[in-house]
Amino acid sequence: METIRIRDEFIKLGQALKLADLVESGVDAKIEIQEGFVKVNGVVEVQRGKKIHPGDVIEYNGQQIKVVDE
Repeated sequence: METIRIRDEFIKLGQALKLADLVESGVDAKIEIQEGFVKVNGVVEVQRGKKIHPGDVIEYNGQQIKVVDE
């Protein structure tokens, strides 16, 4: 499982997908999230602005990314 490091209290889901290089743009993130292709902690998430905190795990396209503190 790969990780992404954040220095703030949280990151929005769309931003996290871009930071992890899982999508190329915010528009791509929005579409993939709204279509139900992204899970957060095992649950499908359709809100692009969902706050993702350290310890959360994002699943997309067969990959898992854990968010950790910087």
